[in-house]
Amino acid sequence: MSETSTVDSTGRTKDVVDESDPRALIWDLLRGQWRFSALYAFVDLDVAGVLCDGPLAVPELAERLGVDRVALGRLLRTVAALGVVRSEDVAGTRRYRLTPAGESLCADAPGSMRSVSLLQGAPDLLAAMGSLAAAVRDGRSSFAARFGSFYGWLATSPESRKHFDVFMTTRSRAIAEAAVAAVDLSGIGTLADIGGGKGTVLATALRATPGMRGLLLDVEPVMAGAREFMAAQGLADRCEFVVGDFFRAVPKADAYLLSNIVHNWDDDDALRLLGNIRRGLPEHGRVLLLDMLLPEGDAPHLGKEMDMRLLALYDGGRERGEQEYLALLGKAGLSVERVVELPYALSLIEAGRA
Repeated sequence: MSETSTVDSTGRTKDVVDESDPRALIWDLLRGQWRFSALYAFVDLDVAGVLCDGPLAVPELAERLGVDRVALGRLLRTVAALGVVRSEDVAGTRRYRLTPAGESLCADAPGSMRSVSLLQGAPDLLAAMGSLAAAVRDGRSSFAARFGSFYGWLATSPESRKHFDVFMTTRSRAIAEAAVAAVDLSGIGTLADIGGGKGTVLATALRATPGMRGLLLDVEPVMAGAREFMAAQGLADRCEFVVGDFFRAVPKADAYLLSNIVHNWDDDDALRLLGNIRRGLPEHGRVLLLDMLLPEGDAPHLGKEMDMRLLALYDGGRERGEQEYLALLGKAGLSVERVVELPYALSLIEAGRA
């Protein structure tokens, strides 16, 4: 079979190999790196930020961005084929405008994808993903050996920290709204958000439950941002801010919230954390966990791909299958009451004392 691009009878350009060729999948995976590199360049140069005001021709766009005109034209041709921009002919001049997908790369777009795109293309993270084979070989992350943790790396890169915080706030808002809509929080006096960052999920829960108080436990570097965020939400007087280490102890509360926390740790560390939660939990208290539960078998799932990121960036961090996750909770003395599917391929696991 020929490996050159040809045009079929419908006028469609065929790819390197025919889609029925088993190598087509491998080619698509290989080309994923090239496609992301084009996307990252587009975002890093803030092309979307300029095109947000309307379509432009390459010469004017290149002048505004201060980049090479010919190279920019090649980049735009590629991202147009990917669906990020589209070209249009106006009086003999080709101009580019953002597609709806491209508009999501503007900084002020609802649910903006700009920060997460810049974060994923950070050189240190790309290098970490490039060392995945070594992590599989040794069972250890060279990235974690260098920085201590993903959060340790963020402390060395203020720009990446900023992009991470923006993305997590956007992501957490959608998750929080879905989680709070799915659970009955009435009757909870104090909800403790363990490792909750700025407290986006906790703030959503507090707004939905006027009589409830909040408690946010996290490390010192994030507390200033958390206090500022809660004050901006008008919730600072309903929230206690506690600096601490959840591996040592957690404050007493009626219910506990752990949003994307358990997957950062291996079983031993996860059990230490969950054991502390169990000891602080009153008889009729509840634990609300937001995490990915991987399906059994070969079914595709975002969490299976995310697991490769955890393998490269963390020592011990991992996504778990549903039965594996629930068994872990059982070992910690917690009994699962129900599981609810949420956006971003997450699940809400509601548990109590076993």
